[in-house]
Amino acid sequence: MSAKDTELLCGLNREDFQTTVNGKQTDLFILKNSIGNEVAITNYGGALVAIIVPDRDGKYANVIQGHDNIQDVINSPEPYLSTLIGRYGNRIARGKFQLNGKQYTLPINNGPNSLHGGLKGFNAKVWDALQMNPQSLVLNYISAYGEEGFSGEVKTTVIYTFTDDNELVIEYMATSNKKTIINLTSHGFFSLAGIANPTPTIDDLECEINADFYIPIDETSIPTGEILKVEGTPFDFRTSKPVGRDIDADHEQIRHGAGYDHCFVLNKKEEGELSFAARIVEPNSGRTMDVYTTEPGVQVYTDNWADGYKGQHGATFPRRSAICFEAQHFPDSPNRPYFPSVVLRPGEQYKQKTIYRFGVQK
Repeated sequence: MSAKDTELLCGLNREDFQTTVNGKQTDLFILKNSIGNEVAITNYGGALVAIIVPDRDGKYANVIQGHDNIQDVINSPEPYLSTLIGRYGNRIARGKFQLNGKQYTLPINNGPNSLHGGLKGFNAKVWDALQMNPQSLVLNYISAYGEEGFSGEVKTTVIYTFTDDNELVIEYMATSNKKTIINLTSHGFFSLAGIANPTPTIDDLECEINADFYIPIDETSIPTGEILKVEGTPFDFRTSKPVGRDIDADHEQIRHGAGYDHCFVLNKKEEGELSFAARIVEPNSGRTMDVYTTEPGVQVYTDNWADGYKGQHGATFPRRSAICFEAQHFPDSPNRPYFPSVVLRPGEQYKQKTIYRFGVQK
């Protein structure tokens, strides 16, 4: 970024994102593709604060929920608002798991469970940032041994790239010096209609999810251990349907999640392949987003707990004004040996790639 900051579509000021947290400098980074669309990221929590793309009439809007200054990012009523999540995305039952015969205990921060890496996960850390070129940003963070109760020192790299095809590509890599568990994701709160005051509901959003199965949860949002067919349930998005159609269905799982807050088991030909996960179409603007990932699952969260809090440029974020597609391994995997493994051993590399591709339907 340069003196051209004032020409940014997102209307954000770099200075508003500059402060020092625990001796580390926060900043704002802008990725711009050749078409002129923008992604704005702060290295505090790797938070995506703007994704500026046009609708079918060429009108620009920010399609991800965020704040317009660093203090609001740090003190957001939604601490995971469009941030990176680690060391462990989603929930671990009662904050306990076994590894090498030893029991580990994590902070309890979501009912009786541990959520998204504990009290101060990767969403609340200042990452070392290096902007490689106008279209890519590299973030690095070293998670100390014992941080939030996890074993091993974990070195994590996340690369954001905004391609000329309007793809936001997020690549994750991590290594550990001791056997540990890891489950990284990005918690983007997408509002394809564009953020506003108030940001419109996602009820009419057409959604398709490439999953024949989903993971049911108990009343504390921990997997029951079953993997159930979506067929004949509110969780059947194999053919596109409005998000709001079954979001308040008389169904135990909908009640447990207060809407959708469930991990879908993605259809895969082979483990770790980069394949289609989901697609949403916003009927009024024509904006579309396709999700591709190497991960076995995607947590779909319909922003069931937002209360209309204030965001960027006077926008407000009411209940169900966003949808999240958190590509990840399954919740509570350390306590479910038959779920895909989340164990990372010394000498191994954790790798993940997820793509959010934006477009328009005429």
